[in-house]
Amino acid sequence: MSCDGLFDLRGRVVVLTGGAGLLGREYAQDLVAAGAHVVVGDVDGAAAHRLAADVGPLCLPVSVDVSSPESVKQMVEMALAAFGRIDALVNNAALDPKFDPAHAGEHHGGLPEQSVATWEKALAVNVTGAFLCCQAVAEPMETSGRGVIVNIGSIYGLVGPDQSIYNGGGVKPAHYSVSKAAMVGLTRYLAAYWAGTGIRVNTLTLGGVDNRHEPDFVERYSARTLMGRMACRNEYCGALRFLLSDASSYMTGANLVVDGGWTAW
Repeated sequence: MSCDGLFDLRGRVVVLTGGAGLLGREYAQDLVAAGAHVVVGDVDGAAAHRLAADVGPLCLPVSVDVSSPESVKQMVEMALAAFGRIDALVNNAALDPKFDPAHAGEHHGGLPEQSVATWEKALAVNVTGAFLCCQAVAEPMETSGRGVIVNIGSIYGLVGPDQSIYNGGGVKPAHYSVSKAAMVGLTRYLAAYWAGTGIRVNTLTLGGVDNRHEPDFVERYSARTLMGRMACRNEYCGALRFLLSDASSYMTGANLVVDGGWTAW
């Protein structure tokens, strides 16, 4: 059987949260290139509009706070009003304490200094936000009898962070690992819940992305991967397109790990 056309997304409607972020931009551009209509949802509405202006008319920018049920509902209503259906959802929005120059000095202190307020805010966005988005697309997907959901995970949802690579620059906080581990559990729950309905749910687990980090950090991180480097920001687009397309039609409840070999040892 030929694989021609299996990766084709022409005419598909994809809701992408966190769409104006570092990786969200890459996803949006690649999905549009594949022919998809992309609803770019982001808490930074102005950034979503700028991205849509850059990418073209197949993008619909929406300002959304994924931790708010009302805001998520409004995003889905706008998508349905514009396109008439929703074929896919990518739960990409997350609070991720990055260690690039723009976030220098934000990660000092160990476990005792990690605040409950920050923990609760991160879980509200990273976990509750994904849950609310899945709830909101349930009716249109169930009505159409098909749909695809991809929950974006992290290596730190599978293994504990190697805090030594941060070398005194702070620690990766507990809320990030816990929230990304929850994405795997949410995927399995939903895949089982929608078994036999035509709705598929998978996790895409990512490694670190080079984003003008300090050279010493890049060196330490890279030494922990089998491929000896961090990912380029566009290297996850192929995996996401695979999960959203018919190329992965016999795949649900799974976790696709693309991490340069970080979790292999």
